[in-house]
Amino acid sequence: MMYYRKALMLQSYVEKQVFGDIEDGMSGVDLTNTHGYELSREVRAQADLKFTYVVTCQIYGQQKQKRAVEAADIALLMQRNEALRVAYIDIVETLKDGKTYKEFYSKLVKADADGNDQEIYSIKLPGDPKLGEGKPENQNHAIIFTRGEAIQTIDMNQDNYFEEALKMRNLLEEFHGDHGLRPPTILGVREHVFTGSVSSLAWFMSNQETSFVTLGQRVLANPLKVRMHYGHPDVFDRIFHITRGGISKASRVINISEDIYAGFNSTLRQGNITHHEYIQVGKGRDVGLNQIALFEGKVAGGNGEQVLSRDVYRLGQLFDFFRMLSFYFTTVGFYVCTMLTVLTVYVFLYGKAYLALSGLDVAITKKARSLDSTALEAALNTQFLFQIGVFTAVPMIMGFILEQGLLKAIVNFVIMQLQLCSVFFTFSLGTRTHYFGRTLLHGGAKYRATGRGFVVRHIKFAENYRLYSRSHFVKAFEVVILLIVYVAYGYANGAVSYVLLTISSWFLSISWLFAPYIFNPSGFEWQKTVQDFDDWTTWLLYKGGIGVKAEESWETWWDEEQVHIRTLRGRIFETILSFRFFIFQYGIVYKLHATGKSTNLSVYGLSWLILVAIVLIFKVFTFSKKISVNFQLMVRFIQGATFIAVVTGLAVTVAVTSLTVTDLFASILAFVPTGWAILCLAITWKSVVKSLGLWKSVSAIARLYDAGMGILLFIPIVVLSWFPFVSTFQTRLLFNQAFSRGLEISLILAGNKPNVQL
Repeated sequence: MMYYRKALMLQSYVEKQVFGDIEDGMSGVDLTNTHGYELSREVRAQADLKFTYVVTCQIYGQQKQKRAVEAADIALLMQRNEALRVAYIDIVETLKDGKTYKEFYSKLVKADADGNDQEIYSIKLPGDPKLGEGKPENQNHAIIFTRGEAIQTIDMNQDNYFEEALKMRNLLEEFHGDHGLRPPTILGVREHVFTGSVSSLAWFMSNQETSFVTLGQRVLANPLKVRMHYGHPDVFDRIFHITRGGISKASRVINISEDIYAGFNSTLRQGNITHHEYIQVGKGRDVGLNQIALFEGKVAGGNGEQVLSRDVYRLGQLFDFFRMLSFYFTTVGFYVCTMLTVLTVYVFLYGKAYLALSGLDVAITKKARSLDSTALEAALNTQFLFQIGVFTAVPMIMGFILEQGLLKAIVNFVIMQLQLCSVFFTFSLGTRTHYFGRTLLHGGAKYRATGRGFVVRHIKFAENYRLYSRSHFVKAFEVVILLIVYVAYGYANGAVSYVLLTISSWFLSISWLFAPYIFNPSGFEWQKTVQDFDDWTTWLLYKGGIGVKAEESWETWWDEEQVHIRTLRGRIFETILSFRFFIFQYGIVYKLHATGKSTNLSVYGLSWLILVAIVLIFKVFTFSKKISVNFQLMVRFIQGATFIAVVTGLAVTVAVTSLTVTDLFASILAFVPTGWAILCLAITWKSVVKSLGLWKSVSAIARLYDAGMGILLFIPIVVLSWFPFVSTFQTRLLFNQAFSRGLEISLILAGNKPNVQL
């Protein structure tokens, strides 16, 4: 960012040469000779009058006390850049009447001639300023130390270029230009995402982001007039905003996406937000799938909170009809449509499952054929058209065409498809849907720190499972079960027709299940797979407790996954949604060979008795050894006898009655969703279950479900890890651009090892 000061110094130096008032007597010399301009005291003073860079780091004071490395780095930056200022919160403990009190000061420091911190301002605060979200509170405490008429907000993951810094004076003149009825209050700046060449994931994210910060924001600003503040290169009219509530709203939870509220505030107060593409600022985007998922989860949760905010309500009330629709579809409407896209899949598949289990599917097909009516059968089997994840890439493709031309756009799109961009965008569809929907049901969106680091490393299986289990894996397994039920009980028109009808649903489920492992560096190396399995089983079986983190124990992670269920409204919605799983058992038990064609309700009741028996058998085999210290032999004898009795009973039942082996697999298909429904209900009404003393049993069954899902995910990974060429192909898939530049990927993937001088 110090390029701005350097650019101001150069421009001032050249202009003084033109007007002949340079103090060194260099007027009239060659204007292209700018050697030594940084040494001119007058030029430096002129730059200091116009530019100051304030870094807001709340914990700098604490870092200095601890003598942390970060504090030394910040001090070094201040020594090297005389226009750099650091704002931080200083906490001073005072003793009064035998009690310790904390006093909070907001301070601004710079480096003096000796390299030490020189305090410029110190403002005593009434209390701890960290009341709301950390990031906007950080901006709010430091904005008082800024000066001038304009302020540009910059994030830590952004970069700058000297040639772009030279254009800042032109951009500031836009405040005085004609941009409609009102002068601009926020000048939008495009971004150049420079991390696209790290990996295929980074390239996908870079292209998606580039299309939004160029083509997207251009259209939002003009003609739609609904551009808000989405990122941090934007330049604010400081006087306008500091007298109207500032540039950051910091209320906890509701303002989790603090950026866009600055745009809401500016628009509501009759401001004008423009976008300018002749100047750009560098930006580093997330390069790992987990980073991307956390970021998209944060943004989706923030949009869920925006739906509940007064700002969006007021904008909807005040906008005209066309501007209101433009605003809706470019903010919360995008996430609503994304959620409806996934809900469409569920409605379609549950409808098909109902037709299959009730027999209506076959009956309608037979009726249509007897009447020689192909229209009815075609309507029944019409492939549902929905916006699968790849269609979210349409704006990106349009951006390719406009920026690079049609031919290059087609080439890039084909390359992206070969690198499985459709899998990535479909996976992102699930991420946005989960976090947006959960925020609508329960609220409580939270900031998810991604680190924004250069993460090109192998992610352990357990870490991926913790992050995606509830957002993707559970939903994908539900879709798979629906597809199996549909093909087993309702579809009889041939395999090809079934594939054409359900291929998009299979693609959706496979993408949600295996994208984290496809895009995981070294995800199919045999040694890594063995280590991942050991790590996952250790995590799964490790007992939780006080001080045990979610990364160490399944029990702690499972408890944390339930924190969002807090309100009565959320519990009611969760209960209603959980009832959908009971349809499987109710439909499948009447399709078993053992039940014949009976439609008696007692058949369904008997299935519940069998389910209770299965739970009791499970409790016998998971009986705690700590409780049974005095009679371990008896417990083992009972467990062995129970196992023999169950196996013998099943064999005799299959041999004597009409129960078949197929019925046993069908029963699994029926009882697994029912068990999951009971688990969901138990988690939803946790306090009631705990009062009944059943929580340990619920926890044991939940662990069994997670173990089963993990094993099903592990099997394909293990099989693929047997073949060395799969790992080689995956590495080439992920880092194709890096290979083309001759980088040694194996050294990068080896790990973050410190440099060793040989």
